[in-house]
Formats: sequence, structure tokens, C-alpha cells
Amino acid sequence: MRALATALLVVMLLVFLATSMALPHWPWLQYPRAFAEAGMIGACADWFAVVALFRHPLGIPIPHTAIVPQSKQRIAVALGRFIANNFLSPRVVGDRIRDVDIAGWGAQWIERPPNAHSAAQRAVTALQQALRATPSKEINAFLSRQTLQGLAAIEAAPLASRVLSLLWAHGDAQAVIERLITSASTALANNRETIKQKVSQRSYRFVPKWVDGMVADRVISGVSQTLEELREPNHPWRIELKAEVERMIDRLATDPELLARGEELKQRLLENPAVIRQIDAMWDAIETRLNSAATSATLAATIEAALTSVSTKIRDDAEVRDRINRWLRVAALRTVASRRQEIAAFIRKVVENWDTETLITRIELQVGRDLQFIRINGTVVGGLVGLLIFTVAKWL
Repeated sequence: MRALATALLVVMLLVFLATSMALPHWPWLQYPRAFAEAGMIGACADWFAVVALFRHPLGIPIPHTAIVPQSKQRIAVALGRFIANNFLSPRVVGDRIRDVDIAGWGAQWIERPPNAHSAAQRAVTALQQALRATPSKEINAFLSRQTLQGLAAIEAAPLASRVLSLLWAHGDAQAVIERLITSASTALANNRETIKQKVSQRSYRFVPKWVDGMVADRVISGVSQTLEELREPNHPWRIELKAEVERMIDRLATDPELLARGEELKQRLLENPAVIRQIDAMWDAIETRLNSAATSATLAATIEAALTSVSTKIRDDAEVRDRINRWLRVAALRTVASRRQEIAAFIRKVVENWDTETLITRIELQVGRDLQFIRINGTVVGGLVGLLIFTVAKWL
């Protein structure tokens, strides 16, 4: 386009020279001569204007030329402000993302079989790389300290009260009692002869052995019968045990003495070197398992199944999808709105750090074609205006 505009200027020059030399022979050539003369003036003026945007014409530092290089900082500031105010304002961002189904798009993407598998594999790989990149000893020591601090912050007696209350309410403690009764009954049945021998050994020598046997049988039968009676939920002993457990649950939560004893016991346990070694060994084992191939495959399969389940839930449940979309929109708005000025400053710094020649070249490549049309139009329009002025002046 530069060559075309320059060629048109050369054509105007040739026409001007030819008509000037032939003017004495053909007076009417004064009109094309005036057109060519005005066209050259328009072409040169517009060439100066176009070049002055990017460079000093002919290398001469004429004032108010090379406008773009000298205004690079101003352009950078204006560009950053323009993008921040017109593209990243909360109102504009909110209008753009209000109708975007981000959660639905994510669910559709995950439901494609290769995507869920690939995402799970990448998550496991990233986790393993993070574990390998971090100093394991320091990390394990940090986790151990945090674990000990977390345990130290929990009051032992109230925790025991809640655990015991939960077990008792769900019937787990009752099941333990039933198993203890069954174990005791079985032990009595299996050790009947041993019990008889013990009774006989502790009896008087003049008491007949058959009497010792009868006493032992009566004792074993009485104990067995008592154990069977204990299976009844309304047995007085079980009622008394229930009341005692409930009193213990309440005391563990409120009794200052038990609270102090629980904290003392907890402190002794946490200061025990064996406990500290076990916590350290636990984190070492977790790290080793996470780095193993079998655990990686299992973890990847678990993550893939979780992603697929979540995507199905999002796809089928419109309420969940809308809730996630609202959360994502609010998060996006908060992120963009609070970082608008930082983004504008980032754009400004990027533009300011551009090489000046690179900046000029990029802008010229984008708008250069239209700028060369300015030169062409200036040549033609200038010639026509010059011809009109010459004609009017001639005839008036």
C-alpha cells in the first residue's frame, strides 16, 4: 500500500512535468497541470501526517511528530484504564456472565469419558509432584506439630463424654455388653472342670469330693443363670448400669475434677515419646502410600468417580446447578472488581515495556493499510480541489 501511494505521487509528478513542458503548445493542459500540482501537494501533506504518527519525517525532529513513540506511556495508561473501566467493571462483567451456565458447561465437559480420567490423573500427578518438591522431613514435622497442637486444643473429658454419649445412644455399648455376657457364658461352659478343680483345691480335706463338685456346679449354674438374666433390658443391674453411664457422661462434661484429670491424662499422653513417634510414623506412612503406584491408581479412580458423580448431580439437579453458578458468578465478580486496578496496572506495564520499534510495527501492521489510503485519497482529493480552485480562479 505504501508503494501504491508513492507510485501515485510519482504519477502526479510526471503529469505535472509533462503538462508544464507541453503547455506552450496546448494551453488547455493548464487544467491537468493544476490537478497534478494540487495532487502532489495533497500527497506530500498526507505523507507527512501519516509518517508523523510513528516517526520523524526524513529523520528531522520536527515538533509534534513521532507521536506514538513519544506518547507510549500515555497510551499504556489510557489502554489499561479503558480495559478496566469498559471491560472489567462489575456491571459489564455481571451482565456478561449472568446467563453463562458455568457449572453446566463444566459438568458436560467432565461427562466426556476421557476428560474425567485425564483430570483425575492430572490431580494425582500434581499431588505427587507437590509431595516430591516439598522437603518431606520439614513437612512431616510441621504436620506432626499441627496434629499435636490440634489434639492439645481439644478438651479430653468433654470429648470422651460426647463419644460415650454417641455410642450409648446408638446402642453400640449395649452390643458390647451383650458380647461380654456371651463371652462370659462361653468361658464358664468351657472351663467347668477347671472351676471344679479350683473349688476342690480350696475346700477342706474332710469334705467329700462329690460335695465339692455339687458346690461348684451350683456356683457355675448360678452365675450362668445370672448372666442369662442380664440379657433382659429391664434387669435391675442393667438399669443401674445405664444410670451410672449417664451420670458418668454428665460428669465428664461438667465435673471440674474429671475435666482436670482428663487434661492431665491427655498432657501425659501427648508428651509421651511413643505417641510422638507414632504420629510421625503416621505421616511418613501416608506420604509413602500416596507415592505408591497402587495408591495412585486407587486415588485416581476415586477422584474420577467423584468427578463423574458430581457432574451427574449438577446435570440432573437444576437447583444445585443454579447455586453453583451463583457462587461462581459472585466469586468472579469479587475477583475482577477487587483486581481491576491491578489488571490495568499490569496492562500499562506490559505496554510500557514493549520495545518502541516493536510497538510502532504492530500498530502500523494493524492500521497501516487504512493510513496509506489516506495518502491515496489525499492525492486524488487534493488534485480535484486544486483543479476546482484553479478553474474558479481562472474563469472569475
